[in-house]
Amino acid sequence: MSSWTRWRGPAMARLWGFCWLVAGFWRAALACPTSCTCSVSRIWCSDPSPGIVAFPRLEPHLADPENITEIFIANQKRLEIINEDDVEDYVGLKNLTIVDSGLKFVAHKAFLKNSNLQHINFTRNKLTSLSRKHFRHLDLSELILVGNPFTCSCDIMWIKALQESKSSPETQDLYCLNESSKNIPLANLQIPNCGMPSASLVAPNLTVEEGKSITLSCSVAGDPVPIMYWDVGNLVSKHMNETSNTQGSLRITNISSDDSGKQISCVAENLVGEDQDSVNLTVHFAPTITFLESPTSDHHWCIPFTVKGNPKPALQWFYNGAILNESKYICTKIHVTNHTEYHGCLQLDNPTHMNNGDYTLIAKNEYGKDEKQISAHFMGWPGIDDGANPNYPDVIYEDYGTAANDIGDTTNRSNDIPSTGVADTPGREHLSVYAVVVIASVVGFCLLVMLFLLKLARHSKFGMKGFVLFHKIPLDG
Repeated sequence: MSSWTRWRGPAMARLWGFCWLVAGFWRAALACPTSCTCSVSRIWCSDPSPGIVAFPRLEPHLADPENITEIFIANQKRLEIINEDDVEDYVGLKNLTIVDSGLKFVAHKAFLKNSNLQHINFTRNKLTSLSRKHFRHLDLSELILVGNPFTCSCDIMWIKALQESKSSPETQDLYCLNESSKNIPLANLQIPNCGMPSASLVAPNLTVEEGKSITLSCSVAGDPVPIMYWDVGNLVSKHMNETSNTQGSLRITNISSDDSGKQISCVAENLVGEDQDSVNLTVHFAPTITFLESPTSDHHWCIPFTVKGNPKPALQWFYNGAILNESKYICTKIHVTNHTEYHGCLQLDNPTHMNNGDYTLIAKNEYGKDEKQISAHFMGWPGIDDGANPNYPDVIYEDYGTAANDIGDTTNRSNDIPSTGVADTPGREHLSVYAVVVIASVVGFCLLVMLFLLKLARHSKFGMKGFVLFHKIPLDG
């Protein structure tokens, strides 16, 4: 029994964790190809005998390929091809190394589903050509191609352009074989009619009003002749494009306010590389209050709101129908700005029951306005049940003015919304009750004082008589 107790708790948890780890390695080992060593996150193939003839693939029912982050292959002279579907299961792959092997060909879409790839090393293989299309969608931090017998052609000029674009002085010592089978340094390679393309975007003023339409034009140039396409990202508005050789146009209709600030690019691409010209779309639209909630208490009280609009809307608060004059005790704070969206709050410093009521926010710019209202309750009135009469604060305010408090007088009554008088009746009834109670208390107190004085005076009079008679009686002897 004591041994069982000793293995409970953290010790048992560690034991189970170790068992799962062992089981994971066991499953990976079962699914691992011959001449390779596998773990939960790594595949290592370096044994030349018998070696592998195809890219290593794990058995899906025995291992989880998506957990593999590194594949290392070395000394595999019979490995010549990476097909389109060889690497697609390794979606978590970050590092791919194939060195001192026989790799000759990589399919164009081999890494289409490997968006996490960061490092690729193809050192000392048999590659004679390699297209930039393999890597154009990847955000690689390292691509090593040293020791491959590249053929001098326009197809590998993108590698030269990539080397020249790097800010680091550590460039690779790359060569290619010309028609005379002579090694030419890639840095000195010159190929006629083989250069980077260019793109030029012709656009009118891209500041447009919501709901309107706009047309953009683009022209591309280069040799080899580039293809042209539009990169509109996640544009919400309806759009269509037309392309003819090196000219193209993009028409955007019924432009949405959600597209304000988005980038639109015209892209030219050929064997050597790509170029793009971009513009930012600015959409003007009327304000919308998308969020307005009851006050919350943190360091200060805050009535949170979110407003969208472009140009930036002017904000005005109303309290019970009157303009709220802001001060250091009550003011609007914008905490986060997201292009055309503003997140903030009406901040109140130590509000009291005098600040209970209806708060209205109006957002306005040259294209229109929006307004929303919420009811705020900070604390109950002294002597009255919390929430017993929500109209009572308005009645006191109308009849007697705002009492002094930490917020101060922050309203301008010139723009007050006329009262219907419905809320006055219960308020005046309460005032009448208070008046009767106060008067009755005062009268009762006065009666008690008078009775006490009369009784005191009567006792004092009898005491005097007794004292005088006592002194008139002569003493014997």
